Amino acid sequence: MKRWMLMVCLLFAGGSACADPMVWQPAAGHTQIPLWPGAAPDVQPVPGPETLTKGAITNVTRPTMTVYSPTGVNTGAAVMVIPGGGFQILAIDLEGTEICDWLTAKGITCILLKYRVPSVPYVWQCDCRPHNFTTSVPSLQDSQRALRLVRARAAEWHIDPHRIGVLGFSAGGYLVAEVSTRFKKDLYKPVDAADRQSSRPDFAVAIYPGHLATEDDKFNKNVTVSHDTPPTFLAQAEDDDVDGVNQSLVYYAALKKADVPVEMHLYTHGGHAFGLRKTAQPISDWPHLVEVWLRTIGMVQN
Repeated sequence: MKRWMLMVCLLFAGGSACADPMVWQPAAGHTQIPLWPGAAPDVQPVPGPETLTKGAITNVTRPTMTVYSPTGVNTGAAVMVIPGGGFQILAIDLEGTEICDWLTAKGITCILLKYRVPSVPYVWQCDCRPHNFTTSVPSLQDSQRALRLVRARAAEWHIDPHRIGVLGFSAGGYLVAEVSTRFKKDLYKPVDAADRQSSRPDFAVAIYPGHLATEDDKFNKNVTVSHDTPPTFLAQAEDDDVDGVNQSLVYYAALKKADVPVEMHLYTHGGHAFGLRKTAQPISDWPHLVEVWLRTIGMVQN
């Protein structure tokens, strides 16, 4: 097993050897919706059935989104949460359900995206280093479709269709950048009326994003930043030894060059995959900074 996948198993499977699989289902009270009325476009074979192993999902061929309604006063804002996992797995707890618990407690509707992984040809024994990565088309198709569905059903879910953002971690942070910059390019043929909606998020949050910098620290040319890219928040640890601090640095520079409102927070310590779990490090305060930022840009009222 590659070193990267071994780290994933240890991190998200509590040290097990990625065994004891089961299929993930949201907790009672949350609405799970298939993204596509039939089979997803361009479905590719995966190594086995969809499985859940202690907080990590793999082999997703039937993508869904799960709606978590606010537990307090509804602000009208919504955030689509995109878990990471190197396009091999989805860290559905650490970078998914735990994030939704935080957002809904703040009056924000959370949409948890379960997108297709692993991304062919990036399968279990892949080399997923940033300089080899281009675009996971199935994952981006699912992300675009989910944003359109949220807008199409915004009234039903008591969401303001002009205050819908995205928040992603690691590989999910890369998808945040892609949906923020590639919304003018449709990657699939429309399947219903929802696809007439825009797939551009109104704001974006990328936490320790991956795949944005090449091995020689150049900006990934697949992410086409423009002035239309939504306001963006970045949080990153300088000692991230998985994707590296330059992932956020090159994206910040590209956003600034395009005159996109961007706020970046760099921390000396924190590593990778810290999620929302509290530690003694200052980096654990990033959720509060996101809350302040959302008020600052007018997505959530004071």
